[in-house]
Amino acid sequence: MNARRIAAAVALALLVAFPLAGATFYTELVTKTMVLAIFALSLDLLVGYTGLVSFGHAAFFGIGAYTLALMAPKNEAASLWLTLPAALLATAIAAFVVGLFVIRVKGIYFIMVTLAFAQMFYFLFHDTAFGRGSDGISMNFKPDAAIAGFAPFDTRNATHVYYFVLALLLLAFGFLRVMLRSSFGRALMGIRSNEQRMRSLGFPVFRYKLASFTLAGALAGLAGYLSALQFGFVNPELLSWHQSGNVLLMLILGGIGTLYGAIAGAFAFVALTELFQAMTRHWQLLLGAAIILLVIAFPGGLASVSNRFRRTRVRETDDG
Repeated sequence: MNARRIAAAVALALLVAFPLAGATFYTELVTKTMVLAIFALSLDLLVGYTGLVSFGHAAFFGIGAYTLALMAPKNEAASLWLTLPAALLATAIAAFVVGLFVIRVKGIYFIMVTLAFAQMFYFLFHDTAFGRGSDGISMNFKPDAAIAGFAPFDTRNATHVYYFVLALLLLAFGFLRVMLRSSFGRALMGIRSNEQRMRSLGFPVFRYKLASFTLAGALAGLAGYLSALQFGFVNPELLSWHQSGNVLLMLILGGIGTLYGAIAGAFAFVALTELFQAMTRHWQLLLGAAIILLVIAFPGGLASVSNRFRRTRVRETDDG
């Protein structure tokens, strides 16, 4: 078992045991971080494995959150098993429609067009009665997880929500890991490396990129849904451009094109944010400086640390 797998096993064991410490605040904080890790994984599918740098990915995060808020009745709890698939479907459809337009452009134009679409969705929820304006929507009840009268967990219990989000994070990670090892995943990586060659070999590049964009949007919608479930509140800021920027920073911190790195980047970003917010109100300056220093020290992100350690051990063995 290599160092990366050992580190992953230790990290998983710590996550499973963490709520046993009994600190509700930190349980909720790690829950929030795991939601962002799912969000980061969804963007890594686009940026790291398909070569599509999107600056509007938060639009799908917000759509997933708003789907739950808009479906939630005022006087009773919505069904989790109805609203969760609805959120995934809504974000997949939105990503598919947006993808039909944005996939046709490349490079900086792709970045700007995804940002433009995200701003359109932002103002749809911010400036219309449909999204309840800048005040957002507060849900009176969290979704009910009951199935035929039996509730496998309680969404009002922070520990239960923690393990539910952890299970979905593992499912998202496992799904992407299997998918990327399939012929579909290898085709995406081929498109990232040399799109013209893949097209000349007969691969339907547009369809592959559209499928990746749609899947990434649905996973971002899952993260948005879980955020709304945890906090019981949504507002248009969930779709803002700086939310898309934050998740890109998570990938840069963790390492673009590595699933482990996307998760590590989310945890590092939240940890640094919480640390600097506790130190000063000018925490953004410290956060920016820390990210710059980390990128200089580890150009490949935190995921490159294990590779660097492995190369050092091999060099020492050869010298010995």
